[in-house]
Amino acid sequence: MLYAVTLNYVRPMQEIESHLDTHRDWLIDYTRQGRILLAGPLEPRTGGFLLACCENRAELDAMLEKDSFHVHKLVDYAVVAAMPALRAEDFPARWAPDAKAV
Repeated sequence: MLYAVTLNYVRPMQEIESHLDTHRDWLIDYTRQGRILLAGPLEPRTGGFLLACCENRAELDAMLEKDSFHVHKLVDYAVVAAMPALRAEDFPARWAPDAKAV
């Protein structure tokens, strides 16, 4: 299952910036595991966005709970799940195994 996750900053930017390094480490770790497919800040800089691939919502929630932004209560999350039916041929099939490549 793919999950679009929007992070909305709920604390001052100074607090956010003091935890950016640990947040980035968390992003890198899960990206290397193939769980986070892409991530980056929103424009304007009010939060961030990530696309995750997890077996289910419980797995995603367990992953998010390890993020320093969550631990320090710096963000609220909005999560939308999707089961892709179509994918670009270049998009890896392992992240959308039931989607038809076009």
